[in-house]
Amino acid sequence: MTALSRREGPAAPAPAYKMPPGVLDGPVVPTMLRLAVPTTLVLIVQTLVGVVETWFVGFLGTDALAGVALVFPVLMLMQMMANGGIGGGVSSAVARALGAKRREEAEALVWHAVVLAGAFGILFTVAALLAGPILYSAMGGTGPALTAALTYSGVVFAGSIPVWLTALLSSALRGAGNVRVPALVISAGTVLLILLSPALIFGWGPFPRLGVAGGGAAVVVYYLFAALALTLYLRSSKSLLMLRIVPLRAGLFKDILGVGFLSAIGTVQVNLTVTLVTAAVGRFGADAIAGYGIASRLDYIQIPLIFGLGTALVTMVGHNIGAGQVARARRVAWIGAAFAFGLTEVIGLAAAFFPQAWIGLFSDDPQVLAMGTLYLRIVAPVYGAVGLGLALYFASQGAKRVLFPVLAGTVRMIIAAFIGWAAVIWFGAGLSTLFQITALAAVSYGLLTAAAMIGDAWGRHHASHPLPRRRPAE
Repeated sequence: MTALSRREGPAAPAPAYKMPPGVLDGPVVPTMLRLAVPTTLVLIVQTLVGVVETWFVGFLGTDALAGVALVFPVLMLMQMMANGGIGGGVSSAVARALGAKRREEAEALVWHAVVLAGAFGILFTVAALLAGPILYSAMGGTGPALTAALTYSGVVFAGSIPVWLTALLSSALRGAGNVRVPALVISAGTVLLILLSPALIFGWGPFPRLGVAGGGAAVVVYYLFAALALTLYLRSSKSLLMLRIVPLRAGLFKDILGVGFLSAIGTVQVNLTVTLVTAAVGRFGADAIAGYGIASRLDYIQIPLIFGLGTALVTMVGHNIGAGQVARARRVAWIGAAFAFGLTEVIGLAAAFFPQAWIGLFSDDPQVLAMGTLYLRIVAPVYGAVGLGLALYFASQGAKRVLFPVLAGTVRMIIAAFIGWAAVIWFGAGLSTLFQITALAAVSYGLLTAAAMIGDAWGRHHASHPLPRRRPAE
C-alpha cells in the first residue's frame, strides 16, 4: 500500500488546509504585497549577487565578460522556464487544488514536480553539452570569448537538476501561499554564493583559482544547497505540503503541463529573442556584445521584481479560480498589472537618463560604455510595457489561461528577433535601428497582452475543472 493510499484511509485524515488570509476576500493590495514582498526582496538580492559576480568576472577582461554574456541568455532560459514556466504550472495546479479543497491532490502534485525537475534537468545538461559550441559560435563568439563561454557553460549546466528542483519545490510552496520558506532558503544561499564566487574565481584562501569556471561552480553549489534545504523542509512535519513518493498519474502531469508547457514556450520565446538579438549584436564585435550584455542585464532585473509579484498573482488568482470567484480573480490581475507597470517604468526611465551609472559599474572601456548607453536610451523607456505584459502573464497562469499571453510573446519574438535580425543581416541596419525594433517589440507585447484581457481572454464562464477523485480500489 502506498503512502498516498494510506492517507486516503479514514484512520489518518489530513489536517484541514488553512487558506492564506485575505486571498478569497478582503482588500486585494495588502494580501498581494504580503505574498509578493518577501519573494521580491530576496530575488532582487539574488539578482544583485549575479551582478556582483559579473563585476568580479570583469576583472578577468573583456573576453571573459563577452563569454559570460553569451551564456547568460541560455542560463536565463533554463531558470525562467523552471521558475516562471513549468514552475508556474506547479504553482497554478497547487493553488487551484487547494482553492477547491483538494489537499491530497495538491500533495501528490509535489512528487510529480520532482519527477519533472529530474527530467528537465537532464535534458538541459545534455543539450548544453551537445549544442553549446554551435550555439555560442552562432551568437558571435570567437577565440578567447568562445573559450570562456564554453568553460562557464560546461560548469554551470552540470548543475541543471538542482536548479530545476529548487525552482519547482519553491513553486509548490508558493502555490500554497508559503512564501517565507523559499525566501529564507534563497537568502541563506545568497550569502553562500557571495562568499564562494570570488573565492573560486580568484583562488582566495584554500580554494584554487578557477577563473570564469569558478563563477559557474559557485552557482552549482548554491543550487545544491537550496534543493537539499527545500527537500528536507517538505519532508518535515512543519510543512503544509508533504513530499511523498506516490503513484504517478497522467492527470496530474497534465494539470501541471497544461499551464507549464505553454508558459515554458513563452520563456523560450523571451530567451530566443534575447539570443537572436545578441547574435545580431555580435556582428558588431566583442565590445558590442559586452556592452549589450551589461545593459541588457538591467532588463533581467525586471524578472525577479515581476516574478515576486507574479507568484502572488498566481497564488491569489489560482485560489479564487479554484473557489469559483472569477470576478475577484480578474480584479487581482489588473491591480497587479498596474503595480508592475509603474515599478518597471520607473526603472526604465532612470536607466535611460543615467545609463552610465549602470554600465560604468562593470567596464570603463569607452566602446563598451557607448554600446550599452545606446541600448538603454532606446529600450529602457519602454520597460513598463514589459512589466505590464509579464504581470498579466502570471495572472493568466493562475487562471489556467496562458494562450493569449504566449501569442503576444510570439509577436514580440517575431518583431525583435526575426525582423531585427533581418534588418542587420540582410539590410545592413546599425545597432540603433536594431534597438529601436527591440523597443517596438516590447510595446507590442504589453499592449497585446492587455488587449487580450480586456477582450475577456479568460472566458465568460471560466470554472475550475477538478480531476475526479480516485476510488479506494484504485
